[in-house]
Amino acid sequence: MTIKYKYLSHILDNHTPTYGNEYNISITLSHDMKNGAIANESYINTTTHIGTHIDLPFHFHKDGQTIEMYEASFWIFNYPVIIDIDSKNKILKDEIINKIDGLSLDENLDLLMIRTGIEKLRGNKSFWSENPGFAPEVYHYLVQKFPKLRAFGFDSISLTSYKHPLIGREAHQAFLNPDHPLLIIEDMHLNSLSEDEKILQIIIAPIRIAKCDGMPCTIIATIQSQDEE
Repeated sequence: MTIKYKYLSHILDNHTPTYGNEYNISITLSHDMKNGAIANESYINTTTHIGTHIDLPFHFHKDGQTIEMYEASFWIFNYPVIIDIDSKNKILKDEIINKIDGLSLDENLDLLMIRTGIEKLRGNKSFWSENPGFAPEVYHYLVQKFPKLRAFGFDSISLTSYKHPLIGREAHQAFLNPDHPLLIIEDMHLNSLSEDEKILQIIIAPIRIAKCDGMPCTIIATIQSQDEE
């Protein structure tokens, strides 16, 4: 069996989009060998909610979990699933529930990824100003149907639709419930996955900085093509 590996996270650069076009990232050379420095050294100024990143319960709950509370094994997902959802509505709920009800998904599902297709607009203003969000009811449906689910990822820039912030706040509070959190993975790179590929495993590697509410991460998928089975 031939195995391939793919990044499901975007690389960070000075053009990385942000929710509401706020808190943009700045990556500069604070020490530059071209200007006589002994070595190159970069300086990064940004929010922890930038690019492909994890939202942790502390983001919306004052006593919520932070990164140091998770063991290394937590970030390995052996039953990941990606589904495609039409995102013409700005708040997604019934589309997801109906799609999942029509599928035979493994009850051991531990990572669910939603591909809306908005990633193709990532270089445009509409990527953050017209992004689809998710209803809090999606959380309640998922935790009841998949008791082993630990994370929920998607290609939209945020769980919150920019045009519906109040619903987004309710959704964040629900998903990040410290008693049963589904960690949120925003702004994933999902366009590179095709229908003839099987995802065997996904590893999420967040930057580990104590007491933070969110963290950029690198995501690597182990892939097998159907014609290689």
